[in-house]
Amino acid sequence: HGGKDPGAVSAKGLYEKSITLKASKILKESLVTFKNIKVFLSRDRDKYLFLRDRIKLAKRARADIFISLHADASPNKKAKGISIFTLSDTASDKEAKKLAIRENKSDFVGDFKIKNSDPFVIENLIKIFQRQTMNKSTELSQFIIDGLNEYSLYSRGHRFAAFAVLKSPEIPSVLIELGFITNKDDEKKLKNSKYLKKLSDTISLSIIKFLKKNENSN
Repeated sequence: HGGKDPGAVSAKGLYEKSITLKASKILKESLVTFKNIKVFLSRDRDKYLFLRDRIKLAKRARADIFISLHADASPNKKAKGISIFTLSDTASDKEAKKLAIRENKSDFVGDFKIKNSDPFVIENLIKIFQRQTMNKSTELSQFIIDGLNEYSLYSRGHRFAAFAVLKSPEIPSVLIELGFITNKDDEKKLKNSKYLKKLSDTISLSIIKFLKKNENSN
């Protein structure tokens, strides 16, 4: 979200794009306190960026992980809590086919050279790469959920969805719904800088644990 796209809007006129931009900056501040951590924001002001361009930015930055922050909305005003999303199996299979069509004239898929131009071969290689990435994304999501539970931050757990922004075949990616902008208690929390700082610090610790566990396997 950003720019002409406000995202979800609360009953009091609070924009999702404003919450997520603020939360992203706070999360960056928390992460860069750790040694050898670099953080790149897809936006640092109120502008819109196409979903695919966000993935391209992460790839150019040679990112180890990709985090997408959102604020949820629901007709049920009682719905609340933080959700961690990763890509669903079904969406992954469909996306692998789309990627194969686009990549069948290329000799690179991520960091892997592909000498065979057969679309069937490329499609199956993409499926393998994306399956490995999905497994790592699930692992990252579990680290974050464990961290939220440890610090008593209400979590709705790990969920699956076909978010376009999660479809990188090579970068572990999670989408975090920080809370429901349509719930008055969550909205109050999301407007509170101290709460966002606590939430960001918790997510940061989880990310660092994940990176340390995987630093020798990359």
